[in-house]
Amino acid sequence: MGMKEGRSTSKIVDIHCPGCGAPALYDIRSGVYACRYCGGEVTAGQAQEEKRGFREFQQSRLYASAANYRLQRASCTGCGAQVIFEENEAIAECAFCGRSLVRKAYLHKKDLPEIVIPFQITKEEAGECLTRWCETNRRKAEAKLLKGKTDDLKGCYLPYEFIRGPVGCSVSRISGGSVYRCGGFVEDMFVNCSGQLDNLLLDGMEPFDLDELTGFDLAYVAGHQVKTDNISGKELENRVREEVGKTYEPAVQKVLETKAVEIDADVSGVVRMPALLPVYYLCDGDLMAAVNGQTGKVSVRAIKESYFYFLPWWLKAVFATIVIGAAGFAGFSAFGMDDGTKLLLTGVLLFFTLIVTLVAYSDTDRVTLRIERGRKVFTSADGGADGAPGGKEGVLTKKTLPERSVASPVFFETVNGKREEVVFRFSSPARFAGMILKAAVVLFLPVIIALLLNGFQFSQLELGGSAAWFCIFVPVIPIYLLKFGRIELYDRPWIYIVSADGKKKRYRKKKTQVSKKEIAITVLKLLFKPPECLAVWFGIVCFFTMCYLTAFGF
Repeated sequence: MGMKEGRSTSKIVDIHCPGCGAPALYDIRSGVYACRYCGGEVTAGQAQEEKRGFREFQQSRLYASAANYRLQRASCTGCGAQVIFEENEAIAECAFCGRSLVRKAYLHKKDLPEIVIPFQITKEEAGECLTRWCETNRRKAEAKLLKGKTDDLKGCYLPYEFIRGPVGCSVSRISGGSVYRCGGFVEDMFVNCSGQLDNLLLDGMEPFDLDELTGFDLAYVAGHQVKTDNISGKELENRVREEVGKTYEPAVQKVLETKAVEIDADVSGVVRMPALLPVYYLCDGDLMAAVNGQTGKVSVRAIKESYFYFLPWWLKAVFATIVIGAAGFAGFSAFGMDDGTKLLLTGVLLFFTLIVTLVAYSDTDRVTLRIERGRKVFTSADGGADGAPGGKEGVLTKKTLPERSVASPVFFETVNGKREEVVFRFSSPARFAGMILKAAVVLFLPVIIALLLNGFQFSQLELGGSAAWFCIFVPVIPIYLLKFGRIELYDRPWIYIVSADGKKKRYRKKKTQVSKKEIAITVLKLLFKPPECLAVWFGIVCFFTMCYLTAFGF
């Protein structure tokens, strides 16, 4: 099994082999960082310890150089944002809400950032990027308002948490059922550590190029404002887990074959490093825009709020029934049926469809009627300040995040007491065909037995003899397939064990063996122990009577 970590990143965030010092790549299957040169291994805990040593070195170096910089701190009287700037800089208003600032002497915190990506474009170049976005999107209300405000952009280093390392996820469908576990690797994720800023707006201007990531030094921020982090450790932890889960959501949805998934991410094994990232920011009431200070990518928040509607499961069933009923009525009309017949058949169809759809949508009974509000975020292509094209413009919502560099998830199962890498197969043509074949056999069982009785004389068949059977199983079978068939597919997937050389082998769980003696005792009780035996014999007599009537007529 090859290494699961993808491309190489900045040496600062690499994990190094304790033996030869070469970068070690993480292998999700074995759960360790492995050196490709000498075979040395580094656990997730050792990787975190390596970065703690880097942190201590950085802090001691920063404290030694702090005497060369006279810095002040300003606290916003409105949103509470705190900004660090040089003593001689003229700053009176908060760049995030426009309120006045209260200056104080800056005391260096113990948790100074460890890494930084320096500004690569000037304020004028950032303004040009925003102007180009306005020209490209001239019909948007946001573009019309921003066009004359590009000079109001404020350059600022924003606080982030850099995340890199192995993650584990427990995943399941929202409708419930089995919980599956997978491992992954986050290669380069930045999580915003500010409470005043629109998180989705900042997500929209990603990605950053890690080739320019370097150790933090006060010289990088000289002449620039620095926003300090102001969310609690618990809030940051939740935000990291949420964004890791969102990042892995598309891959998990593909494996589980549904968009309604729940992901509980475990990020205890990742390396986390406080970072500063360069951003040009503009805030004027509801009008917000950000420009990536490294790449020039533009992100603009929509002025108008968007509304997301979530319907309860039973209301979805009612709507689906109405649509199917209307389609059925139109179909009956196309065949020239009279009004009475059309209404009768449509009523039967509505009754049958309502039962089926209620059963089908009952798996999503945790979805309740609610309306959520949010704002879309418009993003530019990934071209830099020179305007070179680098992709398509996009739109982000609260349900989406920009693509981030992560390894594909690897799923695991405990097989015979051993943790094995596996591949799941839920729905497949073979499984669907098997379910439909079984349903057809059950539905036409009296007919099949009747053919055996009359020597396969199809012309003698009297289907009216099985009318009672059809009345029971025509509605039951679709309900069974929707309810229990889905459980069979989704909670009992076919499991393939992946060997070290990548080959897959089907694994079949051993079924609980029931002794022949227990089976015989159960059958004898059903046949001869009253009062159950009376119902059993009545059912047997009725069934074979139907078979006989179907075979030979009345």
